[in-house]
Amino acid sequence: MGKYLNSRVPFEVYKEIAGTRFFVDKSLLLEDILSAVEIDGQKYLCITRPRRFGKSIMAGMVAAFFGKAVDAGTLFERLEIAGNENYKFHLNKHNVIYIDFSEVPRDCTNYRQYIARIQDGINNDLARVYDDLSIDTERAVWDIMTDIFQEKGEKFVFVMDEWDAVFHMPFITQEDKEDYLLFLKSLLKGKVYVELAYMTGVLPIAKYSSGSELNMFVEYDMTVMERFSDCFGFVEEEVDALFDIYLKTTKRPKITREDLGVWYDGYHTAAGGRLYNPRSVVCALANNQLANYWTSSGPYDEIFFYVKNNVDDIRDDLVLMIAGEGVEAEIRNYAAVSMELNTKDEIYSAMVIYGLLTYMDGEVLIPNKELMDKFKEFLMNKESMGYVYRLANESKRMLAATLRGDTEVMAEILEFAHNTESPVLSYNSEIELSAVVNLVYLAARDKYRVEREDKGGRGYVDFIFYPERKNGDALILELKVDSTPEEAVKQIKDKDYVLRFKGKMGEKPKYTGRILAVGISYSTMTKKHSCRVEVL
Repeated sequence: MGKYLNSRVPFEVYKEIAGTRFFVDKSLLLEDILSAVEIDGQKYLCITRPRRFGKSIMAGMVAAFFGKAVDAGTLFERLEIAGNENYKFHLNKHNVIYIDFSEVPRDCTNYRQYIARIQDGINNDLARVYDDLSIDTERAVWDIMTDIFQEKGEKFVFVMDEWDAVFHMPFITQEDKEDYLLFLKSLLKGKVYVELAYMTGVLPIAKYSSGSELNMFVEYDMTVMERFSDCFGFVEEEVDALFDIYLKTTKRPKITREDLGVWYDGYHTAAGGRLYNPRSVVCALANNQLANYWTSSGPYDEIFFYVKNNVDDIRDDLVLMIAGEGVEAEIRNYAAVSMELNTKDEIYSAMVIYGLLTYMDGEVLIPNKELMDKFKEFLMNKESMGYVYRLANESKRMLAATLRGDTEVMAEILEFAHNTESPVLSYNSEIELSAVVNLVYLAARDKYRVEREDKGGRGYVDFIFYPERKNGDALILELKVDSTPEEAVKQIKDKDYVLRFKGKMGEKPKYTGRILAVGISYSTMTKKHSCRVEVL
């Protein structure tokens, strides 16, 4: 056992995770890897996903399964991979080189120190294990490994986690990046001793260089490649199982199954599935509290910095996305490597890669409440967003006016919104009106779970505001273009939306506050808004 060669670290880390209350068995990833290598001849695999989507856990699992460091039979025999016919043939039968590229030497100030730690560490491990070969540890690691293969016929599985971490390190120069790519190429490309190279990261590899250093890798991202789609993030059935565990093991559970979907679901895969953010689900269930766990765990402000500096291009799109609409975009996976994102497609590509948006059928969307709260915070605090910032900050006044039935103030705020200079506010359809109404009620998201209901035109045009407190006032909004607010309220009554707030027969009502029907209309002839609020 060594620091890099057949290290027991990934086994111990994965074993610890596998023993936790909310562990999810993703071991069939190993079956997919074996299929890729043995059937398809793809031994260079790169998995890219947003941060905290389980990449490091899976890398540890891969190393623990293949590596010779520890007999992992008692760990894996209870997992799904044990049903594979080749399970025992591969379990702990391979030499594994495990590298976590996010680790740096103490007091590291330059790339030479950083990469020397890795090269020297691997060389020392090889010299210790193959002591009969009299290995010169001053030689290049790839030369040493080639000699080992020539003498022993032994190959190696490479498991490399956070391959792109080096690109975020403050001491790394452009020349260092080129040297790093050359290091990976020299270590892996075309080497007969490579049995498998499994690599993970956030950023794509395809466009880091104009050359072909790493073109041997097949890259599997979440938005384009279907393979491995359900191996990272939680699918519906897995969250169902975790929620059952939560109910059985938690004193006074406070979270509902519906809450988990609203807060953490919404990521789309190329295979057409939906994923939950795994970190957030586990943290919420473990803490018995809904919160923004993921958005506070990484350097996401840099993406919003790009948004702030491209306000003219993306401001109106953000209004639509805040309203729950998708915005057309062409996703380019290489965009996130650039520090200068100048076009909408580049900005949105970066935000999808970092997990701030999701991508489906040619459109980008805000996936869930956890991210919606982040966008809301951004819009209400960035004056550079212009009219969007001003309208967002009117939203507290709009909510207060609605709760007290002050339709004059409501109409005044909507007039202010309409008088701003933005194409999205043309009100040619209910979808545009719904986008603006959503913006002027943005502050309500602090006290309400806002959902869009019946479909009208090509988008959802009705809103229901579920109060966070049982005694809070509930709101049902119906929007009309070239109609009347009275007709909107009538539709609310005719559709009997009030049933959304009443419990099943024999149960206590879920909410004890008032239920308000709110009708909002806009006339394309008079350019005027009208509002009506009734207690149901």
